[in-house]
Amino acid sequence: MISTPIRVVVVDDQNLVREGIRSLLALSTEVEVIGDCADGDEALQFLSEHGADVMLLDLRMPGRDGIATLQEMGQRGLEIPVLVLTTFDDDELVLGALQAGARGYMLKDVTLDQLLGGIRTLAAGGTLLQPALTDRLLRAIARPTHPSEPSAYQDPLTARELDVLRLAASGWSNRQIAQGLHLAEGTVKNHMSSVLLKLGVTDRTKAVLKALEAGILAPETRGEH
Repeated sequence: MISTPIRVVVVDDQNLVREGIRSLLALSTEVEVIGDCADGDEALQFLSEHGADVMLLDLRMPGRDGIATLQEMGQRGLEIPVLVLTTFDDDELVLGALQAGARGYMLKDVTLDQLLGGIRTLAAGGTLLQPALTDRLLRAIARPTHPSEPSAYQDPLTARELDVLRLAASGWSNRQIAQGLHLAEGTVKNHMSSVLLKLGVTDRTKAVLKALEAGILAPETRGEH
């Protein structure tokens, strides 16, 4: 269940950006900014002490940057949904962040409504890979699996599992997927668990990335729902 208001921590090395995001989110009663941090080390300490429902994370920071922060969160078991805030030229960093555990990304010039929508999506357990990834990032994600890699897909995804994965790639939560496919939410969770097991990953975002890399999920199918 989503807490009300959604507790958000903002991590960015620029004071003006942090203050701007805090001021913007203060216009909504849905979200409460419970802290802001200037780098990854501050963020890790804050999360360890206070937790959060969603973290908004910049990638380019001195010291411990965004990707290193995500990696350390994984090591420490800090399972807090992370929404990366990025700029147009951060494609490779965004890919690295998603592979390190971020649940989605948005450009820094988003509107308040778009940002609130992204926060709600992550707080509800969804992913946010929209607006659509840029062409450069899509090419990076959709590269063919290296031929030297052993086949990890001897148990292929079923048609229904692919349906669930496509909707997850579009940022739908389990509840939304259940409604869209006319299934019980528990059934969707079972399908998603099977997808994670078959792809050898631990979360939805990594499942989408791995499916794209392996050609199981074509980039052009994303965002159709």
